[in-house]
Amino acid sequence: MPVQDIRRKTPVTLLALSIGLALQINASAHAQEAAAQAAPAQDASVETLDTISVTGYRASLVKALDLKRDSVGAVDAIVAEDIAEFPDQNIAESLQRIPGIVITRESGEGRNISVRGLSGEFTRVRINGMEAIATTGGEGGPNRGRDFDYNVFASELFNSVVVHKSAEAKLDEGSLGAVVDLNTGGPFGYDDGVTFLFSGQGQYNDIAEDVAPRAAALFAYKDPNDKWGATFSAAFSDDTTYEMGQNTVRWQRAGFRSVRGVNCADNPTDAGCVEVANAFHPRIPRYGQIKVERERTGLTGSLEFRPTQDTRIKLDALYSKLDAKRGEIYGEVLFRGNEGGMDVVDYSYDPATNNLTSMDVNNAWVRNESFEKAWTTEFKQYTLDLSHTFSDSFSAHLLAGTASSELSFPYEITFMYDDRNYNGFSYDYSNDKYPVIAFNGADVTDPSTFQMAEFRDRPSSTKHTFDNVAADVTWNFSTDYWLDAGVNYRKFEFETWGGIRDSGVCAAGVYDCDQDDDGVNEFYGIPATADLTDVYHYSDRTGAGSTTDWAIPDLWAWSDFIGLRDRPMREDIGNVRTVTEEDTGAFVQLNGSTVVADRDLRFNAGVRYVRTKQSSTGYNSGEFVVVDRPTYSDTLPSINVAYNLTPDLIWRASASKVMTRPGIGSLSPGGSVDSFNYRVTYQNPFLDPTRAKAFDTSLEWYFAPEAILSLAYFYKDIDSRPISSQREGTYASTGLPLSLLVPTSPAAENPEARLWEINSVINGPGGKLQGVELAFQMPLSLIAPHVPVIRNMGVSSNFTYVDSDADYTISGQIVTERLFGLSKRSYNFTVFYENDRFDARISGAYRSDYLTGTSGTGNRFEGYGETFNLDASMGYKINDNFEVTFEALNLTDDYQDRWTDIDARRRYEWDHTGRVYKVGFRYRF
Repeated sequence: MPVQDIRRKTPVTLLALSIGLALQINASAHAQEAAAQAAPAQDASVETLDTISVTGYRASLVKALDLKRDSVGAVDAIVAEDIAEFPDQNIAESLQRIPGIVITRESGEGRNISVRGLSGEFTRVRINGMEAIATTGGEGGPNRGRDFDYNVFASELFNSVVVHKSAEAKLDEGSLGAVVDLNTGGPFGYDDGVTFLFSGQGQYNDIAEDVAPRAAALFAYKDPNDKWGATFSAAFSDDTTYEMGQNTVRWQRAGFRSVRGVNCADNPTDAGCVEVANAFHPRIPRYGQIKVERERTGLTGSLEFRPTQDTRIKLDALYSKLDAKRGEIYGEVLFRGNEGGMDVVDYSYDPATNNLTSMDVNNAWVRNESFEKAWTTEFKQYTLDLSHTFSDSFSAHLLAGTASSELSFPYEITFMYDDRNYNGFSYDYSNDKYPVIAFNGADVTDPSTFQMAEFRDRPSSTKHTFDNVAADVTWNFSTDYWLDAGVNYRKFEFETWGGIRDSGVCAAGVYDCDQDDDGVNEFYGIPATADLTDVYHYSDRTGAGSTTDWAIPDLWAWSDFIGLRDRPMREDIGNVRTVTEEDTGAFVQLNGSTVVADRDLRFNAGVRYVRTKQSSTGYNSGEFVVVDRPTYSDTLPSINVAYNLTPDLIWRASASKVMTRPGIGSLSPGGSVDSFNYRVTYQNPFLDPTRAKAFDTSLEWYFAPEAILSLAYFYKDIDSRPISSQREGTYASTGLPLSLLVPTSPAAENPEARLWEINSVINGPGGKLQGVELAFQMPLSLIAPHVPVIRNMGVSSNFTYVDSDADYTISGQIVTERLFGLSKRSYNFTVFYENDRFDARISGAYRSDYLTGTSGTGNRFEGYGETFNLDASMGYKINDNFEVTFEALNLTDDYQDRWTDIDARRRYEWDHTGRVYKVGFRYRF
């Protein structure tokens, strides 16, 4: 079946079939029960079926289902066998199989999650019970918010993930979407004595065409006397991914020097000049390659003591290090801000989109760009977990710990080759996935065509730290009721720093551009030479007639030639800032289990009170300032109920008030300037939290062992939230100093040449979000117990629909749209087979399009198109200790489809990372 057919038919087909099968199975079960009561006893010689052994992946589904069924609130989980044995690069890719969770990918790997339409900023993540933030780099720079970068960690480090979708008083506040608990496990989860696990894989990417290693190991010892135990695990991977495709860096409108031979300055009303100036063209049309190298190392350690039957002491340590590089190579034309010096020889115009779908241009500014940045993320966490039971009715628990996430970019280097009056450039975006981008004039592989005109280096660092102390007690004051109460203190510190070595060659004085000493530069850069140049060949698909070879600067040769590392660096003061946050809280929660109308009823009801104190520093109009905002508090009641309508049908309902604190990166004074794109972005240290009322209800039918059919409805009434505000104005109106403008940027020469896009975050109105989740899981042995193949198979699937209304301020107008990161439709499914020796699974995950920002350059909103990823795995057990494995990821080679403008959907980016194949083994004793 073609990919598009899978996308269209899978959720409807699977879920409709699931409901039908469930009803049929339930009816069959009742019929068989009645028949059994009426029929005489069978002869003992009648052959009976073998007992189906529930192990491996299937056993992990059973454990997760048991946890869900036994909870009071809305909970989903993944347990050890599931994570360890599914084809997942990291924990985000494991989480995407949970109903209502979708992921964003970067360079082929999952990085962040969205829960029920709410981005990662609205989700709190706890590791071994303690909140933490993991931040790393990638496209667009470091993560300076509260979002959690899951790609810092290998999935092998964790043995369970629990997602709390409804609030409870005893759960940490700060989540509007979910609280995600990542657990590294402990020694008392293993058998007595020694347990050793080891796995190894070779990974092949069909674009990178190389083999990369991946390995993981675990050692556990549990004292047979149940007094103490210890575990240690390690994971390592080293891989390279190529992202190949085209990029426009958005579309914009601008006037050109001439159109079809007409000088537009002298003829401002000329029809061609007006049409071209008012239509959109790609800002930087280009093909290129992004190369991402990742080396990931993870370590966990756990030491647990149980000196008495009533006391448990557990020490956990987690360390993860991600070393990465991202290199980019492009052959492009820099329309952005330079159109006034270019001549449009011919063009075609699409009135439906207001796009210039093709242009032939002379005096084009050709730029061949080579870029590389490197970063290291180190995450460390240490926790002490102590619990003691004082009596049959009273126990206490203490959790204390510290965590840090440090991200460092030692360099972010770019060198550019320019030819600023190139004749013979053309583009054609009639097919905007594979456009024609052609250099039909001078040979762009010849170094003598170019001058090295500009260089950049932007090192930076970002650090998050968490200190946490929490204590709680449990009082079982009767057989069926108990009270939880506790207090907590958290201190969160954020600091970020940035430096700039950007300069033009002439401005930096590294070359005598005025060789005649007449005050006029004969050069705008250093003439390129063969020994400082590489010729790059773009080997992926393009539009027919596109140029696929061009000269690029040799980064390190040029860096040595101009002495880049020894050149002076100034602070990027827009990215020199800190935030300190102290949160104190207390909660009380009543829990109970009783019988109503002869059916079991379980509930918890409570309230959490929290106070938030924030202080920040940063540069405001060139002056370093400290801002202490007034302390604010929140009272957050919640209630969760689970009622057994029948022994197998559970109705759940939840109601709560919730809050999410603003993104850390937005809470400091001052702003940053992008003088290449005429954009100013302000932070706001006085932002209020997002506050909302949340309601959830669900029906869960456990119609057979290992099976569930469930329907959930959720609704969030958002009272208030920080919103993006966008306006246009002069640079002078911002009050920012001219020193913030990069000397080589288009705005540096004349800051008031055009209006600037001025973005800020303000306290704004809320919105509404609601949706439904439908989930189904069943072993196929229920419908064909006598068929050997089918009785070892099973299916798990879910579908989510969610929508929202939120207000944004764009150019002084209120525009209502959905929340950023919200995909209206998503689904995933897994079909599995498992017997004593062989197992196989295939899994698909789909999310519809979603918004990422308000965009700019005359476009309203930008985002990504739908995605569909298909993965598969299989394993064969040679014996009880040794298994060989095969995995295949991204079998559809799904393309990343990025667009700008919600109405015209102008193509921003279209690229892919290829399929990944893994061959490996697992060994256990």
